[in-house]
Amino acid sequence: MRPDLEAVEALDAVVRHGGFARAASALHKVQSAVSYQVRKLEAQLGVALLDRTGYRVRLTAAGEALLAEGRRLLGQADRMTAVAQQVVSGWEPRLTLIVDGILPLESTLRALKTLADENVPTRIQIKVEFLGGVQFRFEKDNADLMLVKDYVSRPNLDVHELPEVECVLCVSPRHPLAAQRTASLKDLHEHVELSIQDSSDRGDDKHMFGGERVFYLSGFMAKKQALRMGLGFGWMPRYLVDRELCAGTLRELPYIGGSRYRFTPLLVYRSDSPPGRTGRRLAELLSARPSKGTRNGGRRVVRHDAPSARRQRSK
Repeated sequence: MRPDLEAVEALDAVVRHGGFARAASALHKVQSAVSYQVRKLEAQLGVALLDRTGYRVRLTAAGEALLAEGRRLLGQADRMTAVAQQVVSGWEPRLTLIVDGILPLESTLRALKTLADENVPTRIQIKVEFLGGVQFRFEKDNADLMLVKDYVSRPNLDVHELPEVECVLCVSPRHPLAAQRTASLKDLHEHVELSIQDSSDRGDDKHMFGGERVFYLSGFMAKKQALRMGLGFGWMPRYLVDRELCAGTLRELPYIGGSRYRFTPLLVYRSDSPPGRTGRRLAELLSARPSKGTRNGGRRVVRHDAPSARRQRSK
């Protein structure tokens, strides 16, 4: 027979309170009921748990080992009860967030810190993907939320706009393109373009320039390192290269079609399975706008339309 938790609780109370009478008082039961529970547990396990020969009952060697396990069971039962209460009160037990790697992770981490400071009980998992891989992972893992640069619209998806992100076309000051006053599309095609691999293998970034020589990297930190080495040219989110642009270790490439573009990231979740209290609070924190004057740093933005996008509009 499997031991029941009420019997384990009775044994634990006897040991903690130093006897049956005090245990009965703590459990708000009569002493005979507590004694019965402990004897029933001994019968279920087939071993003596308490030595009753002395003035005070004490654990046998077997009782010490088994009570240690029993206390773990009681702790797990308490946690199960707590999770059930959280679910009833609207807090999700778990929440999965898929984030596009081009977006600043700092804002997500700040939101998570706020949730931690507010003692939100949900277990939160963040997964970083790129381009089409964000929505691919969101759908494959049945995730709760995604922060995405672009996505394929579905009837069951709700979308909220987040603060804009600006991207800059960058190159090393030692790269041949940096010496040019202006660079044409033909000039760019003569050099290696650096990009991030779509983690879903669904296609390239729509802002790529269509040249033959492209190196795909695993993330933006690797891409920044490759840019600084002079390996090629490529787009970078400005928040990741502001310091390098100011220091001169990277330069803004003077492309005639525009050296900057902005996009509006999107917070997406399913309308047929809306977020609970944690998801709603996280969405609220992520949607908070930065203070005035900090978003674009007062610098001029030149719109860039990818060659593929221009061709598409001309059809």
